[in-house]
Amino acid sequence: MKDNANLTTPSAEFIETQVRGTAAIIRLNRPDVRNAINDQMRQELITAFEWAERTPEIRAIILTGAGKGFCSGGDIGGMRERLDAPQGDVAYNGWKRQKQTHRGVAVIHGCTKPVIAAMNGAAFGLGLDMAMACDFIVAADGAKMSMSFLKRGLVSDGGGMYFLPRRVGLSRAKELILSGRVVVSDEALTLGLVDRVTAPDDLFETCITWAEELTQGSPASVALTKAILDKTFESSDEEVFAQGRQAQAICYTTKEHRASVEAFLSKSSDKG
Repeated sequence: MKDNANLTTPSAEFIETQVRGTAAIIRLNRPDVRNAINDQMRQELITAFEWAERTPEIRAIILTGAGKGFCSGGDIGGMRERLDAPQGDVAYNGWKRQKQTHRGVAVIHGCTKPVIAAMNGAAFGLGLDMAMACDFIVAADGAKMSMSFLKRGLVSDGGGMYFLPRRVGLSRAKELILSGRVVVSDEALTLGLVDRVTAPDDLFETCITWAEELTQGSPASVALTKAILDKTFESSDEEVFAQGRQAQAICYTTKEHRASVEAFLSKSSDKG
């Protein structure tokens, strides 16, 4: 499958965006620091996801890292700035930075299109949080991951305390967060921390093929289904039923539903 030369992707210094068929590949591109996230990269990531979200030709997104690692977490430069800041400014500066971090995670998790993390290498701290914000994680064989926050006297700040229990259960999530231990791809698959493991050379083709399988439905039905499923654990059964009724009413009006029904009725008529 070739890149789609008809689409103009966002230009950025630390985020690389390309298109393969109907999938956008968004690549964290600071390989010299294992794709650690700084403020500029965070903003460029948000811009890239917003571009993919509003581009109708894009049906799925693959998030990955350049070089040998997926993402090593937050950039150490930001940590130095925090230590050097006047004591009275630390909390407010941190609050503002956290708001931007959560915007970046929210744009991944809230995307209306399927998002697959292609974990090409180590994912630590915020890097693992970002991977879990995706709908699915495909890890290259041997990829390592860790909830490493407590080792630096911090808590998981990129949504990991929300996403991890939903992947592995509450008790196991506590163990992984409190120990900060390194998990390798095979164990991660057993735990449910990742969804598939593949040979490094097959990682992108595996993700692109899976993306095609996940986008057979109409954009509206995919988006509405994702939105409801993402809130299932926080919603009562009646709330889910009500959201389903509203979503179905919207789907009834789409051109894809009409075309599908007309094709089915035409086929049934021909058989009769």
